[in-house]
Amino acid sequence: MAEEKIINLPTPKTRSKTSIEQSIANRRSHREFLAKDLTMDQLSQILWAAQGITDKDFGFRAAPSAGALYPLNIYIAKKDGVFRYIADGHKLVQLSKEDKRPSLVRASLGQTFIKEAPVDIIISANFAITQAKYGARAFRYVCMEIGHVAENIHLQAVSLGLGSVPIGAFWDDVIKQNLDIPDNQDPLYIIPIGYVNEEA
Repeated sequence: MAEEKIINLPTPKTRSKTSIEQSIANRRSHREFLAKDLTMDQLSQILWAAQGITDKDFGFRAAPSAGALYPLNIYIAKKDGVFRYIADGHKLVQLSKEDKRPSLVRASLGQTFIKEAPVDIIISANFAITQAKYGARAFRYVCMEIGHVAENIHLQAVSLGLGSVPIGAFWDDVIKQNLDIPDNQDPLYIIPIGYVNEEA
């Protein structure tokens, strides 16, 4: 485990030339990506769309959460390591300097485009946070929340001229081990993001 390094992200934008209707119409699952890195501005925008704070007074975020409890954690796997998104302060914490994308491919039943994408977003959930307030309903509420977050990510990717694909087939325990995800979190979703290879 590398010593944690804090990376402050660029300020996200709240306006663009792409309408929400265009993003919805153009969203498709893409599994062929170019070997071209995303900029920090692009990554910042995507993470803000996922879990960014949109109301500083109350701490509300870009996606709704039952009871505003926010049980989700966002991890990012890139060629230069693994990072965790911190909504408070809009920053990244570097957890590893190792490229974990090849191991994510193995843990995801050989879906090679996970390694080809310059960025893989892994969303995990701590169900206990929501269960403490909502009991048995927590599973439903967390599943709803992760859907909100994922769709924000997919639509934001489109608005930035990028492609993405939802991944749900993977070995949970292997993902947790590879990314050093704490025992109280369950990985639920992987989203590879990158420039689409139109010639594929």
